[in-house]
Amino acid sequence: MNGILSSDSRAADLVERYESHVSDIYPISHQHVMAMQFPVLLKWLKENEPEQYKRIGYVLSNKDFIRYCLTGRILEERGDASGNNLVNLQTGSYDDRLFKFFGIEEMAQAMPQLVDATDQCGTITAEASAHTGLAAGTPVYAGMFDIDACAVATGVLDDKSFSVTAGTWNINVFPSTIPAPQEVGCMNSIFPDGSALVEASSPTSAGNLDYILRMVLGESGKKIDYGELEGMLADSDARFTDVLFYPFLYGSNAKIDAEGCFIGVRSSTTRDQLIRSVYEGVAFAHRQHMEQLLKVLGHKPKSVRISGGASNSQQWVQMFADIWGIPVETVSGDELGGLGGAMCSAVGSGTYKDFNDAFQHMSNVNHRFEPNTESAAIYDRKYAAYEAVMSGLNSVWTLLRTMQDFLER
Repeated sequence: MNGILSSDSRAADLVERYESHVSDIYPISHQHVMAMQFPVLLKWLKENEPEQYKRIGYVLSNKDFIRYCLTGRILEERGDASGNNLVNLQTGSYDDRLFKFFGIEEMAQAMPQLVDATDQCGTITAEASAHTGLAAGTPVYAGMFDIDACAVATGVLDDKSFSVTAGTWNINVFPSTIPAPQEVGCMNSIFPDGSALVEASSPTSAGNLDYILRMVLGESGKKIDYGELEGMLADSDARFTDVLFYPFLYGSNAKIDAEGCFIGVRSSTTRDQLIRSVYEGVAFAHRQHMEQLLKVLGHKPKSVRISGGASNSQQWVQMFADIWGIPVETVSGDELGGLGGAMCSAVGSGTYKDFNDAFQHMSNVNHRFEPNTESAAIYDRKYAAYEAVMSGLNSVWTLLRTMQDFLER
């Protein structure tokens, strides 16, 4: 069986079934139900591909599978497991009640031993060394969920700042001593320092821009010039486009049936107005999740630290600051998830005493973007329209899906 991507939506129809009863398990896992979580996908396989399901030996996150290839040891890191609705957040262990809830009791025996992010989990084997060039005997540490790794790499180690990853997924988190309550709609997982990582997320971020750019610009065979797009953003402002874009191409943070769309396109609408509306729509979708986090924290953080592909665009980061009304900071370096993993190994090996020490030596804030009050006021009006239109659309998504299902038969 091939690996399954985090954007896989095959089990979307199961989500409503389980989420309608999530209060049965929320006190255990402190998780809502999402289509890409292990137990939801496993239930889908059980119902739709039973022969494949019967062949399952172990269930691993991608990084844990790679570690197995390097060390020969089958282990699952606790934070990743807790983010997949498999773990009791209080005990940090698997809980049979969760497997029973999802109707996959037999999968409890397919769950590997849990380890913490900074645990050494073996060394590079001779076979792995031959394939990779890594020195045999090199220590290998458990590592982290990419969400945790980006938070660590950007120095978000308490509730003074939020960590935002704007890539394929729209991820917004902060570490907290108290898990988020069920009614807010946030997720909770185990952060490497043992605190709860409060998360509001959906697949509604920069991946939408990549798709639209390929569709609008890529069909001509012309390579997408991100420098040109950066210039377009710099030469336009918050008043430039009155089109709204809903970044639901890979999933939604509204109703589960919601799909991507432009609202307000006229015969006079230009290509650049459409493209800028995509940048803004992604920032609005992040703001929706940011507001969930604010309900948990009770006040605005001092800053938001951003990672992911969108952080490479200074104009987009400034737009984020304006739309969120919070200063946004970037840190030096690329591939911050990888940096967080390296920091995890540095703490695990004893090179640095803790993650704060590792951040001080291995990373640093390099730029701060303050909200522009004039732009922020315009975006507030746009966001109000964005929310109102989305609320109005909530009643028609199921009808649209029914029509699509009919056409696809």
